[in-house]
Amino acid sequence: MSLDAKIPQGPLAEKWSKHKFNLKLVNPANKRKYDIIIVGTGLAGASAAASLAELGYNVKSFCFQDSPRRAHSIAAQGGINAAKNYQNDGDSVYRLFYDTIKGGDYRAREGNVYRLAEVSVNIIDQCVAQGVPFAREYGGLLDNRSFGGSQVSRTFYARGQTGQQLLLGAYSALNRQIHAGKVKMYTRTEMLDVVVVDGHAKGIVTRNMITGEIESHAGHAVLLCTGGYSNVFYLSTNAIGSNVTAAWRAHKRGAFFGNPCYTQIHPTCIPVSGDHQSKLTLMSESLRNDGRVWAPKTAAIAEQLRKGTLKADQVKEDDRDYFLERKYPAFGNLVPRDVASRNAKEMVEDGRGVGASGFAVFLDFADAIKRLGEETVAAKYGNLFDMYIQITDENPYKQPMRIYPAVHYTMGGLWVDYNLSTNVPGLYALGECNFSDHGANRLGASALMQGLSDGYFVIPYTLGDYLATIGPKKVDTSHPAFEQTKKEVIEHVNKLLALNGTKTAEAYHRDLGHIMWEYCGMARTEEGLIKAKELIKALKVDFWKNAKVVGENEEVNASLERAGRVADFIELGELMVDDALMRRESCGGHFRVESQTEGGEAKRDDENFAFVAAWEFKGENQPEELHKEQLVFESVHLSQRNYA
Repeated sequence: MSLDAKIPQGPLAEKWSKHKFNLKLVNPANKRKYDIIIVGTGLAGASAAASLAELGYNVKSFCFQDSPRRAHSIAAQGGINAAKNYQNDGDSVYRLFYDTIKGGDYRAREGNVYRLAEVSVNIIDQCVAQGVPFAREYGGLLDNRSFGGSQVSRTFYARGQTGQQLLLGAYSALNRQIHAGKVKMYTRTEMLDVVVVDGHAKGIVTRNMITGEIESHAGHAVLLCTGGYSNVFYLSTNAIGSNVTAAWRAHKRGAFFGNPCYTQIHPTCIPVSGDHQSKLTLMSESLRNDGRVWAPKTAAIAEQLRKGTLKADQVKEDDRDYFLERKYPAFGNLVPRDVASRNAKEMVEDGRGVGASGFAVFLDFADAIKRLGEETVAAKYGNLFDMYIQITDENPYKQPMRIYPAVHYTMGGLWVDYNLSTNVPGLYALGECNFSDHGANRLGASALMQGLSDGYFVIPYTLGDYLATIGPKKVDTSHPAFEQTKKEVIEHVNKLLALNGTKTAEAYHRDLGHIMWEYCGMARTEEGLIKAKELIKALKVDFWKNAKVVGENEEVNASLERAGRVADFIELGELMVDDALMRRESCGGHFRVESQTEGGEAKRDDENFAFVAAWEFKGENQPEELHKEQLVFESVHLSQRNYA
């Protein structure tokens, strides 16, 4: 089938403006006749709920946490991009667009990315009006810093708490609408399925996580704002509760999954310290503004550091390899995340890794402290340094941080068109839940930008066009499709509760994560991916035979919740491997060993793989069908990425 992305015709800079004019409108009196379901309360979900309710729609908002403030968006630390050009250093909407396309290794749509850059300037104004305490410079203007993949300063920040402060802004707007009665908030409620009526999404089925009650909710449209699926790797920087269940159940109801193998490895994370860990901790990319990344020049010096007979500050300057500055002088330590991650991995493989495990390189602030003073560095990064001290019991003001790449973000997600609609009419995906803006590698500080762009400035226009088309005819849960879907959800829950083996869901999750990281992580081979496919198939069979789920449905049951999410992760993992196996090229952070340049860099195959891979679910234990959306580049020239 042909995938229609619905990209408007005309010049790039005019597409969004013309498209907004051509969209159908719902008049104010009619808006209150429509019910909208929004799943997720992070930046995309909270901003969408607040915006749509402010317009007059009736909104039902769902989250599995006890408060919308618990959404994982709070964990984004370093900043949010916007092409304001306050620094007068050459930034523009087009440059932000170009950096994002290039950073994504030319695997994103031009139309979507340009719109993202275009509305970025509005996001900052909106958030300032809400009281978000962005950092300011001496003259009173908002301050900016640089992030990877950019040679300008366009990242707005609130110390190392940017995500939290932005979420508080969206949360306050959401609370205003809850108080006004336009948003009904359902906390501790997990979505377990989408209800499709005559080909259109008309509701969801949920489980009350306190009582276990399975409930149906009807609406004229369903918006999924449920984040990414990095926890398929078990160890990631995501909150432990982050999962793929909502998106995956939508996928099994017909929504295509786009580029599932596109996951981002973040170079600036605290290294793994042992098998006891259930998640990893991110050190903001903003630290690479002033921190210098290095490894010992020889394996012998690295061995002394690992044994503790030599300390990092005792290594002579001539014995240090500032490898990012050496290899990429134009960008230095602020190369994109995939480039920095792959180079750190090369240092470790060369025997020059540091720390007790040997899986780390240094991020050193000695020069910045000498140049700026410890007080200035603390003012910029103090809470991040404090977090590092609490976790490692090491003082980064005195010794370099130890960092190593870890799974962080997913560029893949539900396939959506320019209107953020999946191929199932009435079902939308916003923020990290969709695939649309980042290609094969997200630039730092762009996740917050996309989430708020989708929620504040895109969906209020595009959703109205769909609603005006279908009309305000009342939707209720008496339709047989609701009863059938609810019945299937109950059967699935009972199937999980019937598992009485010997192995916990967490143990299966850990096994899956090991397979995914080993064979579908930073470096991939055809042989390894084929092996991973067989291992995941065997793991799935074993899960449904030997997993153990304790307790009952009619209670708070973390064992049941975890088991359902792990079962979905296992199925997703198999699709990710299929997608990676199909894509016989290196792009972004997805390094196929068989496809590299003479210098060891990622080598794309634009002739055969310049497309979005959209996968269609064809039934349980059946191969998924691949659909291709060809990517057309009219404004940028496809070229090998070069950050030297």
